[in-house]
Amino acid sequence: MSEFVNEVTDGSWEKEVLGSDQPVLVDFWAAWCGPCRMLAPTVEQVAEKYQGKAKIVKLNVDENVESPAKYGIRGIPTLILFNKGQEVDRHVGVPQNALTALSQMIERQLV
Repeated sequence: MSEFVNEVTDGSWEKEVLGSDQPVLVDFWAAWCGPCRMLAPTVEQVAEKYQGKAKIVKLNVDENVESPAKYGIRGIPTLILFNKGQEVDRHVGVPQNALTALSQMIERQLV
């Protein structure tokens, strides 16, 4: 994926997301999704900013159907923050002031 953002799959979901000892921000996306591509550089920035404190991962909803179905993903991009295996925050669409919004989601879990 990139230096700071990793790809997860249905097969690696349990270990990489639910089993993580750090908060995990999951970006549910697809290659054909314009807003997803627009948000990608911001997701990368957030991943770089929080490296070592939180994990930022992407899950392609076209290639992985189990996890999106389990979490009721109806529109993309959807960003879900997990902490200790539990969903703690969610945002659907591209947030206004995305860098700030995503940073705040993570910061609330780091206190």
